[in-house]
Amino acid sequence: LQAMSDDEQDWLALRPQEPSPSQCCGSGCKPCIYDVYEKELARWERAKAMQDKSLLVGKKEQSSNSELNPDTFTAFSVSSVEQLTEDTYQYKFELPGNSSLRLSLGQHIVLRGVVNGLEVHRAYTPISPRNAEGYFEVLIKCYEAGLMSQYIKTWKRGDMVFWRGPFGGFPYQPNKHGELLMLASGTGLAPMIPILQSITDDEEDETFVTLVGCFPTFDKIYLKPLLQDLARYWNIRMFYVLSQETSLGKLPWSYQENTYTGRLNEDLMKTIVNSCRRKPFVLICGSSGFNEDMSRYLKAAGIEENSCFVF
Repeated sequence: LQAMSDDEQDWLALRPQEPSPSQCCGSGCKPCIYDVYEKELARWERAKAMQDKSLLVGKKEQSSNSELNPDTFTAFSVSSVEQLTEDTYQYKFELPGNSSLRLSLGQHIVLRGVVNGLEVHRAYTPISPRNAEGYFEVLIKCYEAGLMSQYIKTWKRGDMVFWRGPFGGFPYQPNKHGELLMLASGTGLAPMIPILQSITDDEEDETFVTLVGCFPTFDKIYLKPLLQDLARYWNIRMFYVLSQETSLGKLPWSYQENTYTGRLNEDLMKTIVNSCRRKPFVLICGSSGFNEDMSRYLKAAGIEENSCFVF
């Protein structure tokens, strides 16, 4: 066997790496990480065929102009880390000057992490107001065995973290739907927050919103002060469904009236849908199991698929 020439080894080292399935967040991003890879590979093949490495210069897939971009990863600095519950954190990132992410409502961004030499990608939805200047915030639940969680848990103030986006989103328009029913499980609350804030910030928007937040226990409800502020508006109501609480007696009285114990099941869904002022348009965000259950219960409550949007 002929040993590989130095030149061939060089070219091999420059060949873009194919993403592993864990790097695709599965959210239907355009461009997906695989699209980016195909583009880089075509570029590498062209350069190799012409034996011209200069064609690869500038093929860095990260930018330093600190503008969010769907094609390349951009570094943002962690400005604060706040632990909300035993496994959930709120991270704040700096934006240069008074710039803003300019996301559409409910859009997500993709995080890149490197763990044990493996590159991993995950999608998260910023919870900061859309017009927030100079920063953005993300709510992240860390899992004991999660690859990305191991990386995220090491973050501290001043660390540089790479994001790409934005992607997806719910095409919200003020007053288009008479009533929105938001069904959120755990950090599935994230895409609901900017939509709620845009409704309460717009005096002309009279959309009525019922938010149902599903959490294990009262202590694990995220962002309570923010949710309580939002619930003061005439057109916003909140319900909580706590799967591991057995009695409401221990809860603050202000929560007892609008909290249910157990799971959000078909009967409770019918009760909530019937309590809406009119037939709601439904937004759903949670685990795939949660999303499937909710779609099934909604159907039983008379809400068709074309009246639902799943994040």
